Amino acid sequence: MKFNDDAQLDASQVEDRRGATGSGGGGGFSLGRGGLAGGGLGIIGVLIFVGIQLFSGGGSGSSSTALSDVLAQVAGNGTPTTQVASDQLSCPQGADSSDDCQVLAIINSVQAFWSQQLATSGTSYTKANTVFFSGQTPTGCGTGETGMGPFYCPTDRHVYIDLSFWQELKTQFGANDALFTQAYVLAHEYGHHVQDLLGTNARVSSAKGATSGSVRLELQADCYAGVWAKNASTVAGSDGKVLISDITAADVANALDTAGKIGDDYIQTHLGGGSVDTSQFTHGSSAQRKKWFTAGYTSGKPGACNTFDTSNLG
Repeated sequence: MKFNDDAQLDASQVEDRRGATGSGGGGGFSLGRGGLAGGGLGIIGVLIFVGIQLFSGGGSGSSSTALSDVLAQVAGNGTPTTQVASDQLSCPQGADSSDDCQVLAIINSVQAFWSQQLATSGTSYTKANTVFFSGQTPTGCGTGETGMGPFYCPTDRHVYIDLSFWQELKTQFGANDALFTQAYVLAHEYGHHVQDLLGTNARVSSAKGATSGSVRLELQADCYAGVWAKNASTVAGSDGKVLISDITAADVANALDTAGKIGDDYIQTHLGGGSVDTSQFTHGSSAQRKKWFTAGYTSGKPGACNTFDTSNLG
C-alpha cells in the first residue's frame, strides 16, 4: 500500500483524545446486548458468548447491530455528559509523516470515496470523524473502552478506535497488523456509517443467527470495505490529488487473512469452547466475511453488496 505524499490531508476528520482523560459519558455500553455501539469488525457479541471480553469491532448497531431500539435503552439521550479536549494531527509531509498520518490518509480516502459515490445517486454524504482514544472515552452511545475495539456510534456519527487495537488483533487473534489490514478495519466502520446514512441499519432487528439481519448488516459493511479498496487508487482528496497510489495483491491478501480470523465460527472455535453455535452468529462466518469483502473488491460497485437480497450468504 503506497500513499501520494503530495496529497494534502484533512486533519479535521480525526479527533485525537489520547492526551485527554476520558472518564464519564452517557450510560455505558450494554454488553448483554453485544455493546451499544455500531457494529464494526464486530466481535464483542461473540466474545461475550464465549466468556472472553477482548474487543468488538462494533459498527452500525451493536456488535450485533446499532439499532434505534437498542440505542433507546441508553440512559438519557445517549450523548456524552463530559466534554473531552481533542488535539489535531499534524502531517506536514503527508501520510509518511507518521503512522497516525497514514491512518488519516486512509480515513480521508474512504470518506472522499463515499462522498463521491453517494452524490451520484442523489444522496448527501455527511462526514463522520474518527476519534483516537486511550483507555476510555465518552461517546454518544455510552462510554467507549479499549476492550471494545473499533466501533461506529450512530448517535453521534463518530468512529472510535484505540490504536492499540492493531496489536491486540495480532496477539489475541493471530491476525496480521499490516497497514492495509488497518485500512480494511476502518473502511468496514465507515461502511456502517454509510448504512446509517442510507437508513439500512434502522430496518434491521438485533436478532442473532446465521441468516439474521445482524449478520447481513456486517457482511454488507465488509463488502463496502472491498468496494472502497477496489477504487482507492483513484480517489482524490480535497486538493484533487489521489491519496493512495497503489494497493497490491499482498494488501488484499492481508485483509482476507484478517477477515478469516474474525468470523464468528473462528472465534467460537479458537477462543471459546471449541464448538460452533450458528444461532449466536452476529457477524458471519470466516468464509462469509472473506466472500463479501471479495465481492466488493471484485466488482468495485456498492450494488454488489446487497446481502439482504439473497438466500445464499456464502
